[in-house]
Formats: sequence, C-alpha cells, structure tokens
Amino acid sequence: MSNLLLNKAFSEHAIEDISSIDMLSPLALLFKQKPNCKCVEIIHERESKVLNLNYYIGTDWLVKEKIAVYVAPKLNDGITYIDYLKMAFSCLSHTEVSNFTNDLFEIKFNEPLIEINNKQDTLTPLLVVQFLQLVKSIVRKGLKKSYFTVEQNLNSKIKGKVLVSQTLKQNIIKNRPSKTFCKYDEFGFNCIENRVLKQTLLFIQKYLSFFPEYSKLANPIINYCMPAFYNVDENIDFKLLKKVTHNSFYKEYKEALYLSNLILKRFGYNIKEIEGLKNNTIKVPPFWIDMSKLFELYVFGLLKDKYKNSLLFQVQGTYGQPDFLLVTESDKIIIDTKYKRKYQQEQYFPEDIRQLSGYSRDLKILKRLGFVSEEEQNIAVDCLIIYPDQNASENLDDDLKSDKINGFSRFYKMPIKLPIITN
Repeated sequence: MSNLLLNKAFSEHAIEDISSIDMLSPLALLFKQKPNCKCVEIIHERESKVLNLNYYIGTDWLVKEKIAVYVAPKLNDGITYIDYLKMAFSCLSHTEVSNFTNDLFEIKFNEPLIEINNKQDTLTPLLVVQFLQLVKSIVRKGLKKSYFTVEQNLNSKIKGKVLVSQTLKQNIIKNRPSKTFCKYDEFGFNCIENRVLKQTLLFIQKYLSFFPEYSKLANPIINYCMPAFYNVDENIDFKLLKKVTHNSFYKEYKEALYLSNLILKRFGYNIKEIEGLKNNTIKVPPFWIDMSKLFELYVFGLLKDKYKNSLLFQVQGTYGQPDFLLVTESDKIIIDTKYKRKYQQEQYFPEDIRQLSGYSRDLKILKRLGFVSEEEQNIAVDCLIIYPDQNASENLDDDLKSDKINGFSRFYKMPIKLPIITN
C-alpha cells in the first residue's frame, strides 16, 4: 500500500497534479454519498491527471488497499495548521450544538483500515471532544437512574431468580449450603448506560496519556466528570445496549452513547489497543471531516457567547435554512457562514448573494425575525456573510455591519481568524 499525502490548502479548490501516479482512474469520493459533496475528485485532462480537493480533511482509498489519500487541514503558508480541536471545543461547549453534528464527519468502518502517522489522526480527537462536552452536560444535570440486573452470591437469603447452575457449581459442590446465586433487578446509577460512559472515559484517559497537547484541553473536563461515576461499575455487556430506551429528559444520553460506540469501536472495544499509539503509525478506518460545517459551528459558538438567546440557529424557512438569525432590539440580521477565501478580496460569489436574498424574502424567516405585518415584510433585511481570514481578529467585531459588500444594498461581510497550530 502507498499513501498519497496532501496538505489541504485553505482555498475554494486545491488542485494537485498526480500525473506520475499510475492506476488512478477518474473518480469522486462523496461525503455520505451526497452527489454535490465531493471530498476529493480525480479528473483526467488532455495531458495530465489532477486531484481536486474541496472542504474536507481525512483519509480514504483511491485504489482499495493499494493507494490511499490523506488530506490535512493546512493553511497556505506551509508552516501553520488549523487548530480544529480548539474550534471544536469552542462550539461544542454549547450543548445544543450536539443536535447539529450529524453532518460533521463520516466514518467508514466497513472499509479496510489505512495506515497513517498517529499525529495525523484528526478523527479520534474530534470524537473525544464531542463526547466529553456531552458527558459534562450529563454530569451537570445529574446521572440518570434506572433498573439494572445484578447477579450475586447471597448468604442465607434468596432474592429474585435463583440461578441453579451457578449455585451448584459455586456453592453446593464446594460445600457452601448457606449461599445461593441469584439474579435480580436494582434501581440506581449503576445502569448499563452509565457503565458505558464510564468505560469510554477510561478509554479516553488512556488515549490522552499519549497526547499531552490534547490533555491540556480535555483533562479538566475528565476531572470534573469522573467523580460522578464513582459508584458505577466498569464491566459492560454491550448486547444490553440494544434494550436501552431513551428518556427525553436525558436527551444527551442518546448522542453520548452513539459517540461512545464510535470511540470504543475505533479501538476494537479493547483498551489494550491504545498501546499501539506508542508506535509512529496507526491504522484507522477511512473518514472525512467537513471543515465548512466545523467553521459554521465554530462561528455559532462565537455568536452564542456574545448574543445568548438573541441568536437563532438553523431556522427552517419555506425553502432552506439560513445558518443564523440575530434578533435584538437594534438589529435583525440574516447571517450565513462561507468557508471561502474569496471574500478576503473585494469579491463575492453570486450564488451566495442569491441564497441570502432568497432567505430575506422568505415569509417564515421574516416572521421569526419579527417582521409580521405586510408593510414590515416589504422592508429590505440586513444580510451578513462571515468568512475566514487569518489577518483578522479571532473575536467578533462589535459592529457586525461595518464592512459592506459593494454593489448590493444592506449586504455585509465580516472576517474571523481561525485558531492555528504552528508546525
């Protein structure tokens, strides 16, 4: 197997000339099989063969078990990388974000594993961050109680169902006539859901011991969560998870258990597999992370920190959903994020202008903005595009409408600097 290492340029499209590589036929690797979401695409031109990259990072097979591609979240200067973990911590600290992370990543567990450097594993840290923020929310609210099955060798009493086979083997044969092996239900914190969460926390602790740079972000959350699981066992029968019913009051549990399964499956449900991280290389299933979606969620975190409940996220219109609506006493703005460098210059994408113009005329969206009467709905609405720019500030400007898009009425743009890691 050979790996084709590509550093994802922070641009609309990055083109890599791969004419020297044989066996590569035209193809498109789709994100979750969506026709318009191409992670990478091989294009044969007249005299060359190129690989077209979009807004995704990760690794996948170009030729199964022979040639793999790895795409890294690198900026154009060749020295710094996007600190996607800091972006994830920023947005995932808001628990409502967990409802919108389904399209953030894709993992292909059924595909052959790909060998990469352990520092190139961008997927596992992202799963860890998302899981920890959910468990923190669960602990803050309080662990759920439910019935769980106990098998115990009782002395001079019987409770629940007598396990005849175990009683014969453990007691009668060994001349312990006063003991009886019983199976019964108890109500408390030691339920299967909490056991899975605790086991996953232990996996994460072991995992983080190999990555001090991640530990600085994650350990405070682990230290906050672990005491809540003091009376919870670590032994798990994963088959019992299929029988778990989810309570709407504990809605975070459903997503947390889903992430637990992904993390534990990533290491084959065996904590000893983490020891393999001591090596320079590891094997991971093919995966992709949507950087444009991560950027959207990152901006959501920044806006939510500043505007609290005045910010509405993913409001459904008559046709489509703008990223955000800002409804304050002084401002009513439709906001969309665009993970595109072109806005750094005095340029724009016509399709983006048309998209936001459509939102500004959508009656459902106008009503959520507070424009109820027909007269109010005829007023032009402010539209803002937020885009990444490493020459800008990491904080939001106080005036969201300071930079107009030339040629359009009440259209504005605002840059945000992404956190970076120096290589």
